[in-house]
Amino acid sequence: MSYDEHQEHEEHDERAPLRRLSLAELRRRTSAKWRQYPPDVLPLWVAEMDVPLPGPVVQAVTEAVARGDTGYATGEGYAAALDGFARRRWGWDGVVAERTAVVPDVMLGIVEVLKLVTGPGDAVVVNSPVYPPFYAFVEHLDRRVVEAPLGDDHRIDPVALEAAFRRAVARGRRAAHLLCSPHNPTGTVHTRQELTEVAALANTYGVRVVADEIHAPLVLPGTEYVPFLSVPGTERAFALLSASKAWHLAGLKAALAVAGPGAAEELRRMPPEVSHGPSHLGVIAHTAALRHCDGWLDGVLAGLDENRRLLADLVRRHLPGVRYRPPQGTYLAWLDCRAAGLAADPAAAFLERGRVALTDGAAFGTGGAGHVRLNLATSPEVLDEAVRRMAAALGPYPGPV
Repeated sequence: MSYDEHQEHEEHDERAPLRRLSLAELRRRTSAKWRQYPPDVLPLWVAEMDVPLPGPVVQAVTEAVARGDTGYATGEGYAAALDGFARRRWGWDGVVAERTAVVPDVMLGIVEVLKLVTGPGDAVVVNSPVYPPFYAFVEHLDRRVVEAPLGDDHRIDPVALEAAFRRAVARGRRAAHLLCSPHNPTGTVHTRQELTEVAALANTYGVRVVADEIHAPLVLPGTEYVPFLSVPGTERAFALLSASKAWHLAGLKAALAVAGPGAAEELRRMPPEVSHGPSHLGVIAHTAALRHCDGWLDGVLAGLDENRRLLADLVRRHLPGVRYRPPQGTYLAWLDCRAAGLAADPAAAFLERGRVALTDGAAFGTGGAGHVRLNLATSPEVLDEAVRRMAAALGPYPGPV
């Protein structure tokens, strides 16, 4: 297929990707989202999107399979594609191939970077509530988690962060800060000033920052995304990026570790066997997405913008006691259910009484209890149905708005 034909497919695919698939079509999928719970449950829990893949990605993977191109990943094509995307979308030229490494996925890349900059028993600071695997992977790595909770406004609290850094480096220990940017589960997009403050504090205390930027392409209209490595003082920091979340490619594993100029030598010490883990088909798919699928992504972002506003209206009308601050990025909604009369486990109540699967907030650490995380990356019709069902756990729901 020619590039012009790719563009024609792209133009078709970018028409409201979140509205393209029916619930019946989605239930034919066999991934975790659609098989974890019985078929009468609406699954809005795990980070999978209810979208078809963009045409250029399908074409690239199909052609690779047809020619038997299913070996090991190699080359700098992924880094070059991410560099082009970062320049177009963020005005950032920091993805230099010589300072990148292809890794199996973002979390395994984080683990390998943490091995480079910390040792057993050292501390890793996180901003809770935060993505639950941060806790699991850090602890399995024999590192200690030190929490620096977000403020009530879901933003980084510099006082709490400095206190956590001070504890982390006590007795001369090495330490890292695992920064979630944009933040999962709150959808907060950190500002340039906030990131600059993080970098300055990290340098003051000798803490190495490792930024998980997997949701970076998913910053919603009205908010600016700032790559962490683009702010002053991040020369010795690392970032992990991937196309997996923004283009629905979690099953096609690949990610990139990017080092600041002062950390490039450490990244080169990453064991070569790490590069054996990424999927070659994953690299092909991610590269196609980053190069050819901006329009499709714009369609997703428009749909997510619509859904975050729709959810705000539905929550206000039909979920009394539930508080919701629309996210600035990601496709995740963080719902505060502490005043909704659902006892200590709102996720269980919504599942048992409403047949909607959400993610329990307690797993996200300090600040998560009494909350649930809801995946917005679905159609408005499914979102409305989910709120109708959730309202059944609280009281009668009058129907669609």
